[in-house]
Formats: sequence, C-alpha cells, structure tokens
Amino acid sequence: MSALLAKPSLRHSVSEWNSNNQQLSATAEHERYVSNVIRQEGRSLRNETNYKTTCDDTDTSRRLSDRAWNVARWKETLETCAQKVDEEMDALTLCKEQTEQALAATSVPLEVSSECLTLRDSRRGFELAHDPVDVQLKKEVELIERVQQVLQQRIEKAFEHLCVLQENRHKLTGDIQNKTDALDIDMSCLSLTIKSPQISLKTNPIRIPPGSSTPQEWLQFSQYNVACAQEAMQVSQQMREDMSLTRAQLQNELDSRRRATEFALRKRNHHEEQARDELEWQIKNTEDEIAEMESDIHGLDADLQAKTALPENWLTPVWRTGPTDLAWTSAETRCSMALLMKSPALSAEDEAPSLPHAAGSLQETGSPVTGTTKHDDPHPPRIPLLL
Repeated sequence: MSALLAKPSLRHSVSEWNSNNQQLSATAEHERYVSNVIRQEGRSLRNETNYKTTCDDTDTSRRLSDRAWNVARWKETLETCAQKVDEEMDALTLCKEQTEQALAATSVPLEVSSECLTLRDSRRGFELAHDPVDVQLKKEVELIERVQQVLQQRIEKAFEHLCVLQENRHKLTGDIQNKTDALDIDMSCLSLTIKSPQISLKTNPIRIPPGSSTPQEWLQFSQYNVACAQEAMQVSQQMREDMSLTRAQLQNELDSRRRATEFALRKRNHHEEQARDELEWQIKNTEDEIAEMESDIHGLDADLQAKTALPENWLTPVWRTGPTDLAWTSAETRCSMALLMKSPALSAEDEAPSLPHAAGSLQETGSPVTGTTKHDDPHPPRIPLLL
C-alpha cells in the first residue's frame, strides 16, 4: 500500500498541547487575580473617598453651624447692648431736659432778686442803708448765678456724653449689620447641596480676600464694641445720678437761701413798721404839744396885752385900760385926795411899779415860747417823709 501524503506543517505533541493549555489556564487565572485585586483596590478607594467626602462635608456643615450659632449669639448680644444703649440715651436725654428745666426755673428768681436790689437802691436819705436784706439778696443772686453755672456745665457734659453714646450706638449698629450679612451668607452655604442650582467650579475658591480678619480679631472687635458701650453706659448712669443729686442739693440751697432772705425781709419790714409807728406817735405828741404851746402863747399874748396900755389900731388909737392903768390911777387918786402915806396908798405905789416888771417878764417868757413854736412847727411836715 502506498504511503499517505500529509500537509507539511509544525506539529506538536500531546505533551506540548497539554502544556500550552495549562499555560493558558494559568495566565487567565493570573489575569483574573490581578483584575480582582484592582477591583478591590478601586472599591476600597471609592469607599474611602466617599467616606472622606462625607466626613468633610459633615465637618464643614458642623463648622458652618457652629459659626452661624456664634455669629447669631454675638448678634443677639450686640442687639441687647444696643437696646440698652438706646434706653440709656433716652434716660440721659430725659435727665438733661429736667436739668434744663431746672436751669430755666432759676431765671425768674434771679430777675426777682435783681429787681429787689434795684428797687431797694431807689430808697432815699437814711433809709438807703446796707441792711441784712441787701446782704441776703446779694447772697441769693450769687447763689443763683453759681447754680446756673453748675447746671450749665452739667448740661454740656450730658450733651457731650450723648454724642459718645450715639457714636457707640453707630458702631454697634454697623457690627450688627455685618453680623446679619455674615449670618445670611453662612446659612446660605449651609443650605447648599449637590442638587442645588448654580453649582459650578470656581476659580481659586480657597483664596483669602484682602481686608479679611482672623477669628481672634473678629472676636476682639465685637468684645471691644460691647465693652466701650458698657463703659459709656456706666459713665452715663453715674452722670445721671450726679445730675439728680446736684439738682436736689442746689434746690435745697436755693430754698434755704430764699427762706433766709424772706425772713430777713419780714424782720426788716417789722422793724420799719415799728419805726413808722414810733414816728407817727412822735408826730401826734408833737402836734399835741404844738397845740398846747400855741394855746399858752395866746394866753401869754392876752396877758401881755392886758398888762400893757397899747392901742389896738395905731391909725385910730383907742386906748385899752388894764391893770397897769388901774394901779396908776388908784395910786394917783389916793395920793392927791388923802395926801397921807397910808397902807392902801403904799400898796398901790408898790403895785404900780411891779406891773411893768410883770409885763416885761411876760415879754421875755413869750419870746422863747414863740421861738419854740417856730422851731417845732417845721418838723410835722418833715416827719411823715421818714415813713
């Protein structure tokens, strides 16, 4: 039988075939192992990155929540402090208005005291005396002027401190507005999710804007504003207490000085009334004395006229007879008829010379009496001028 012809090719043996199959199986198993390792590492990395992202997101949200709570707490603190500053400003304004009213109330007493001094300077004569009333009035004027000066100083200081409180109020208001804006931004950031709109990549999102402050500086700024406001409020409270105490003390001094002035004036009026009554009594007694003296003068004149033989009218002389004529006639008659030095004649002779002597005595007595009346007469119209 003839030999079979075969296609020339490389032929492997069964052992080679088996070896090749085993090699392919081993290679496949190795590749599967490597792939499994890679898949496990990828899953682990995914889980790790997801966990880290979740933790970072949670931590960021927590920090944002803490920051928002801190900002909200300081915002409430600043609002409370600002409200107290407003109340203190209202209280200080009310106290300042009360002080201004007290200052305005001193104008009328000052005008009254000044007018009293002016009116008392219009006195004349010995009534223009430097009495205790003038002393008290001048002290009252000086006290009122000093009170006005003190109250004016208190008002000016209160106005200046109101400006300080207003400035602190503006600082607190600005800080509160900044806190409000920051709180709105933080709450907006806290509400963002991966499904929120307008989510995109930003250029250099971790940059620090110029003018930013550190958390310590931020805290110190708010604490400084609150501390300044509290200090200003304490000064305002002390100032209000001082103003109230000053008003009360000055009012007590004014009342005390006013009572002292009124007492001195009443005492002076009482002394003047006593002096007026005394002068009125002196006028009445002087007038009575003048009337009695005029009556005595008329009596002296009548006796003088009766004891002297003078005509009533020198143009038509009609002689009046009196005791002198009677004595002379009686003596002459006795001497011519009896021509004896008897007792009646001697008596008539003694009476006749004594009558002119009596008339002369009456004339001498009447002259000083008349002068006394002339000296006393001008005083009655002068004495009332002292009343």
